[in-house]
Amino acid sequence: MITWITANIGTVAALIVIAALAVTAVIVLMKDKKSGKSPCGCNCAHCAMSGTCHKSEK
Repeated sequence: MITWITANIGTVAALIVIAALAVTAVIVLMKDKKSGKSPCGCNCAHCAMSGTCHKSEK
């Protein structure tokens, strides 16, 4: 197992970095949702989902 890891250390390191970025993105999105921020930029005039995106404001 150690031999495989040392042979593929570049791939393993890249995987760890990508996984950390994905986890960070999910955490930021969850925190934004809890604080009431909208990921769409709040320009609902031309948005097809405007009726479902901001239900609590109506």
